[in-house]
Amino acid sequence: MHISLKPLREQVVVITGASSGIGLATARMAVERGARVVLVARNEEALQDIKQQLNAGERVLHVQADVGDREQLERVASETIAHFGGFDTWINNAGSSVWGRFDQVKDEDHHQVMQTNFWGTHYGSSIAVKHLRDKGGALINIGSVESANALPFHSSYSASKHAIKAMTDVLRVELQKSRTPVSVTLVRPSSTDTQFMDHSKNYLPSAPVFPPPVYAPEVVARAILNAAEHPQRDVYIGNAKLLSKLAQNAPRLADWINRTFVYDAIQSGRPDQHPRGALHDSDVGAAGDGKASGNYPGMVLKRSLYTQATQHPLATTAAVAVGAAALVALLGRRGR
Repeated sequence: MHISLKPLREQVVVITGASSGIGLATARMAVERGARVVLVARNEEALQDIKQQLNAGERVLHVQADVGDREQLERVASETIAHFGGFDTWINNAGSSVWGRFDQVKDEDHHQVMQTNFWGTHYGSSIAVKHLRDKGGALINIGSVESANALPFHSSYSASKHAIKAMTDVLRVELQKSRTPVSVTLVRPSSTDTQFMDHSKNYLPSAPVFPPPVYAPEVVARAILNAAEHPQRDVYIGNAKLLSKLAQNAPRLADWINRTFVYDAIQSGRPDQHPRGALHDSDVGAAGDGKASGNYPGMVLKRSLYTQATQHPLATTAAVAVGAAALVALLGRRGR
């Protein structure tokens, strides 16, 4: 079944987790491209500031909500419908995290990660599909490289992203079988420079840090918005597909790499300025919001050639062909 999606400039886009990081980068880019945007997050003050900064008037609506509460997400949908008449793309981006050894992290913290990440995506997907079932549109869930390749000290986060992948795959098949015109995409970022670490609760003796390569949040945002216009099943950012395939096809090797290199690399040795993070509602805003980029100390990549090639295969092929023709021409002149 062919699914046709509107150009972004004609869309209303709902983005959860829009007060920082990937969500904020996506919101900024969507507004720049003419979309009407609904910003959703727990931090009301940050959302108000972001709406003012976007300077897009009535094209931007902000709704304070905790995605782990279905009633609050239902309110997001109802306020969006009241303000814009409906929505065309729903992006389940909100996420939380806790770092620490599995046996040292409190059950309540593991539970909160699952409530936000899995149940927030579950509720959002259910609400979005109910609205889009007849009119069509896009549902975009944010998974992770950890949807396949779990990281040390990140058990509940990795578990939540595994669960999101499974739920998204099942939902996609069921919608395809019923010929429902909704595109269902799983975006899988790898290490991304956002405020993620500041917002994560941390049991480790030092601040955690993602292993490189690390990508700018705008790399993920461009991929998300491409999927909002062009139906796609999976979108991998950077080296996410390589690491996913490694975990699936050579699990013992993946375990060895995580045990030998990643385990130590995650522990930066630097003091953690925000060990409580923003996992629980009582800590929202304490670690800061309102920024797309984080404070990664190393190189941050502004492009993912792999992602660009997979999302724009014809353009990439044409560029390679032009480059090859230019190289042949240059070599031909030198050979005269």
